[in-house]
Formats: sequence, C-alpha cells, structure tokens
Amino acid sequence: MRNGYFKKLICILFSVLLLTGCAYASEIPLNGNSDNGFTTLGLSPEFDYEVPECLPSILVDQVGYAEGSNKIAVFQGEFLPNSFVVVDADNGEEVYKGEIVQKGYDDKTGVFISYGDFSAFQTPGSYYIKAAVIGQSYAFEIAENPYDSLFDVALKQYYYNRCGLTLSSELAGDAAHNACHSKEAQMKEEASVKLDVSGGWHVDEAATRDVTIGCRTVNHLLLAYELYPEIFDDDLGIPESGNDIPDILDEVKYEIDWLLKMQDSTSGAVYSSVGSVDNAGHGYLLYIDAVTMDATIQFAATMAKFSYLYQNYDREFATRCLKAADRAYRYAGQYLNDVTPEEYFYASTELYRATGGYGYHNVLLNYLMQNPVTDMENDFVFWGCVTYLSTKQRVDINTCEELIGVLMAEGERISYASKNSKFLVSMDEEQSGSAALLRDITRLAVVDHIITNHEYATVLENHLHYMLGRNLQSISYLDGAGDRNYEDIDEKQGIMKQVELNAELVLMMSAIMEELHPESKN
Repeated sequence: MRNGYFKKLICILFSVLLLTGCAYASEIPLNGNSDNGFTTLGLSPEFDYEVPECLPSILVDQVGYAEGSNKIAVFQGEFLPNSFVVVDADNGEEVYKGEIVQKGYDDKTGVFISYGDFSAFQTPGSYYIKAAVIGQSYAFEIAENPYDSLFDVALKQYYYNRCGLTLSSELAGDAAHNACHSKEAQMKEEASVKLDVSGGWHVDEAATRDVTIGCRTVNHLLLAYELYPEIFDDDLGIPESGNDIPDILDEVKYEIDWLLKMQDSTSGAVYSSVGSVDNAGHGYLLYIDAVTMDATIQFAATMAKFSYLYQNYDREFATRCLKAADRAYRYAGQYLNDVTPEEYFYASTELYRATGGYGYHNVLLNYLMQNPVTDMENDFVFWGCVTYLSTKQRVDINTCEELIGVLMAEGERISYASKNSKFLVSMDEEQSGSAALLRDITRLAVVDHIITNHEYATVLENHLHYMLGRNLQSISYLDGAGDRNYEDIDEKQGIMKQVELNAELVLMMSAIMEELHPESKN
C-alpha cells in the first residue's frame, strides 16, 4: 500500500476510533459508584496522545493563480476519482468541473501523482478544489495579479531587519521597535579599539550583521533591479518612500552605508561581521570580527555594482562607493592565496564595468581562459558572466558568445528538468532543497530576460506555485502566505526569514511580476 493512501486510511480509522470511543465512555461514570455497580480508582484519565496531522491530498498554490495563466492542482494518491470541481469559497457553489489526469508513480517522493487543469476558468474570486473520496484543497484566489502584495511583503522584510534604527508602528506594524545595537563596538581581538558600526541588516535571530551575507543579498537585489527596473516603485512604505528613488535602492543603500563602516580606513581591508553577547546582566556587548579576504573581495564587487547602478541618483556617493571598492580589491590582490579565483573574477567584472580599467579586464579574461565556464552553479561565476555580458565597455565578442551559449544551455537544463518533474519544478525535495531550487530559478529568470520565452515564464510560475503550497508537504515556504506556512510551524525555515534566500525570491518574483504587468516592459 502506497504512502499517501496509507496515511489517509490511518487518519480515517483514527477519527472513527475517537468518535466510537467517546460515545462509549460517555455511558460510564469516571468517579464514584454507579447504578450499574461500576467503580473507578478515583483517578482522572489523561489523554496525552498526539492527533496525527491529516494533510490535503489536493495540492494548490495557497495564494492563488493569475487569471490568464496555467492553473494546475496536483492530486496525490493511487486511487482517485475521475473528476474534480472548483468551488466558490464564499457560497459553496460548484463553478467548474475538470478531469483528473494520472501522471503515474513518482520515485522521488514515493506517491502517485495526478493533475487537474482548470486553466480555462478565469473568473476572479476565492475558491478551493474538491474531489470525491479525497476531500478538498486549501483555499486560493484567482486574480489579475495575485502576487502584488506578496512581492511588496518580500521587499519590506529588509526594512524589518534594519539595525540601529527605530521602526515606527506606522510603517512597521507589529515589527516596530526602538533603535538597537547603536553604540560603539569593540574589536574582538583588541578590545581597546572601538568603532561606530551601527546600521545594516540583521541576518539571524542573534542580530548578527555579516558582510558576506549582506553582499550576496545585495547582489541578488541589485540584479533584480537591473533586469526589471520598472517593477520597482517608490511607495513601499519605508522612511525613504517618496524621494524619487526606487525603494529597493533606498533599502540596499541602508546596507551599503553599514558596509562602508566595516572597511578599515587605513588598509582598505574589510571586517567580516558584527555580533553581540550578553554582558553579564549589564546589557549587550558588541564586537567586530577580524578582517577576512572573503569579506574584502566580496565587498569590492558589491560596492562597484552598487556604484554603477546608483550613479544616476547620487553621483558623489556612488563615486565614494567605487573608490572603496577599488581599495578593497587592491588589498585583496596582495593575498590572492586567500581569495578564490571565482570571487576575484566577479569583483574584476564589476570594477571593469564601472571603470573600464584594462587591468580588471585582463584579470577576468585570464580567468575565463584558464577556467572554461561549463556550468553556472557558482554564484560568483554566474554574476560575473552576467555582468560581463551587460557591460557597455569594450568586450571580447567570442567570449560573450560562449557565455551566452552557456547561459542558454543552463536555461534549457532547468526547463527540461522541470517539465520532467511531476511537481513541475527543477527539484522534488524536502524544504532543505529550497536553496538549490531558488538558485536554479534565479538562473532561469536571467535567461528569460535575455531571450523572452513563454515556456520559461511558465516554469518560473510553477516554481512559485510549488513554494506556495503545491508541494508534497502542502506548505507555503513564504512566511504568512497561505493557510499552512512555515511561520506557523517553524519560522526559521521560511524563505522570507532568511535574508539571502529572500533576495533570490525577489529576483524570481520580479520576472513573474513583469509577465503579469506587461505595461512595465520597455
């Protein structure tokens, strides 16, 4: 007997036993004598068993589907009815009937999978899917742009993570708090040296601020802005809203301001992180971790990227960032044994695009000659290739053609894997696979931007459907989105609580939002 069918049978039998057991117990007094002569030991019964959780066998995107998009519900189980119905959640009326099409046994998940396609139904509203024997799905919406508010929520997570700033209840709601960690911090290895390193984003529950995590997060956000600038507006509801600068750049600048404080003013090297510990009941103690080459070279790349994209809004500040990037790059160049070739390559591409310096160009071309790019799994290689293809400086045409070919092959790989997956995504794994899944889909978002492809757009949407509940756990990976999500179960696993994964989510959703907002396309 297969897993899905067995679990449903257990749930049904357990419910029947509970009902019959309660009915029988109600006829027997629990304490004292009875007219029937039954007595007890005077003890009160304790019921400490855990009722097993019965998940729906009909899996849907718990947020919703766009009116004109493909709409597929996934059914799990070996023995299914032939049809399903879409039910209006407000009045219980059946508004659409469709066929359940079997797709077969999935070796990866150990369940039988079938589809119910209701793409033809496009009426806006709130609905759920129902089928005989197996019950119903969670509710979902059909709307013109069902992800608009969710996209804003994902972006605003960075405002909620701001350190050293008072968040007002007007803008932050329940996340409002007074300014934190704003006093000077001491060097971990030399307590007498203190610096102002206030600001930046918390990256974990311990309120750590980390340079490499911050840089990678900024890189994803800036790539999303660079590819899809029309998606981002100036009314997100942060303190800088309304200043005629897209709020995503305002939010990134808050982190950039902190990153500048983490650079040693003499050498150009960059300290790795800021942490806090309880100071024996006297509040907290802030400490600065030592310089690392990872922090220094990634700082160089990120500051150069920001300077290039921000120069139209504040040229003076952009120039300051570029100078800081160059100083960090030169410092790291003295310790190349401690810098990965991929990090150095990426920093060189960003500085070349921002300055046109031939020295940077020689470094990146030398890397590509010695390390033929065959895949895009490494973030630094991926970012560097995209940046080189995007530069307005002089480039090597043959190299660009090769890089485009690699990107196209990567897009085809992800698309093919998704079409051959019964869950229509590039990976069928547990929640632990979400990082790899997001990595794949950010690659596809870039490829889709280079060569607009309806098939790729569908693959992107299917990945979002998967993360919003159309997975075997019937759970939304996005905190607060859908009836069953990680905010209610284990919020540490929710994507929005992980700053770098959330940035990849923003990039992925940017591509989808552009598809749903055709007026935003250039």
